[in-house]
Amino acid sequence: MKYDSITEVIGDTPLVRVAPEVHGLRNIDLYAKMEMLNPFGSVKDRPAWNMARAGLAAAVERGDSIVELSSGNTAKALAVIAAMNGLPFKSVTNRMKVPEIKDLLLLLGAQIEELPGQTECLDPTDTEDPLTRMYRMLSEEGSGYLHTDQYFNPLNMDAHHGGTGPEIIKDLDGRGPDHFIACVGTAGSSSGVAAALRENNPGVDIVGLVANKSDFIPGIRNIDEVNEVGLFDPNTYDTIESVTAQEAIDGMLTLNRRCGMLGGPTGGAAYFGAVRYLKTIDESLTERKTAVFIVCDRVESYMSYVRQRRPELLNQPARANSVASLTETEVAAAKTVDVAQARQWIAESRPLIVDLRGSFAYAALHIEDSVNIVDELFDELVHGGLPFGASKPVLLVCPVGEKSARYAALLTRMGHKDVRSLRGGVVAWRDASAPLVRD
Repeated sequence: MKYDSITEVIGDTPLVRVAPEVHGLRNIDLYAKMEMLNPFGSVKDRPAWNMARAGLAAAVERGDSIVELSSGNTAKALAVIAAMNGLPFKSVTNRMKVPEIKDLLLLLGAQIEELPGQTECLDPTDTEDPLTRMYRMLSEEGSGYLHTDQYFNPLNMDAHHGGTGPEIIKDLDGRGPDHFIACVGTAGSSSGVAAALRENNPGVDIVGLVANKSDFIPGIRNIDEVNEVGLFDPNTYDTIESVTAQEAIDGMLTLNRRCGMLGGPTGGAAYFGAVRYLKTIDESLTERKTAVFIVCDRVESYMSYVRQRRPELLNQPARANSVASLTETEVAAAKTVDVAQARQWIAESRPLIVDLRGSFAYAALHIEDSVNIVDELFDELVHGGLPFGASKPVLLVCPVGEKSARYAALLTRMGHKDVRSLRGGVVAWRDASAPLVRD
């Protein structure tokens, strides 16, 4: 096979059957769509190229930069495409959570601009969100940017409607699968493939997988975040289920060790969610069915993610106390206070207020006299030594009150006497018109 450009290699990824002795399903043939084999390493190669290519010539002529609100695989693919065409690329994000991806973007020559966001995802209805203001500036005509706009650009979905979906149908001899299970990030791949599959078979069952609340799985939004994504339409999915980070890693291990597929945690989440969903259906079947899930990208970029959550997998000692080890009973028992109760407690008892958000978000607006310890650093301090004693009253604050509740439960387990979480987080504090200050 000979090609004139690496972009011609994008797509036509193989569909690989997962052995029944691995997944345990008796009546369902389960296939993995190997999007990790795209040339830049992920399912995002397709939309990145589809969104950028039509505007490249004009961007080169004007001397524009390519820009995208992305901290992951879309940014990586666009950084390569930009570099190939001699254009600068800027990644705008409110938090770069995977250090390996950040390093790779820098290696590719990308500029990274981290902005404070009121949540971890763009909310286009919130005119005060700095990320939203940046989004509007980038989208203006004559801004000097080729803004690919993955969260709202229909070309994102079209890349999968015209590519990934038809490839699956062709590889299944024109019949298409009975079930399609996909993780939901920008919703481009799940929506585009679903549209193609439904045109072939209106009865196909579409399952969307989101991250469990308070859990971070690269490339997957939680149920609150997906509602802020412009391409997300809940009617696309017959069922929406959540997956935890631990389940994603378990699924990833099965792909890596049992199937020889070196997929990352997103693919692991898709595999785990697919098998869990299909097991109940499989038990009642009397005829063979087919199901497909997507292996989005490769595992090598997520070693720090694995090390933080499952250190024993990298021959490092397991941590006795970690958020991942909390039971739902412990989380439910964590002390939480609403905004009015928090303000009264602050006035009466002067607790230490710890803001767990990113440094940019904290710098923009925060509760007066709070200190900023970003959650990743806080997690390390929990094991290495917190800068306050167990008798010190502490109010934990995060964007929406979910992560802070889990850390409140963890510190309570560790013997801290009075740790409370701000219910609804900084968003609730802001919505209650409680005072915020800026440094």
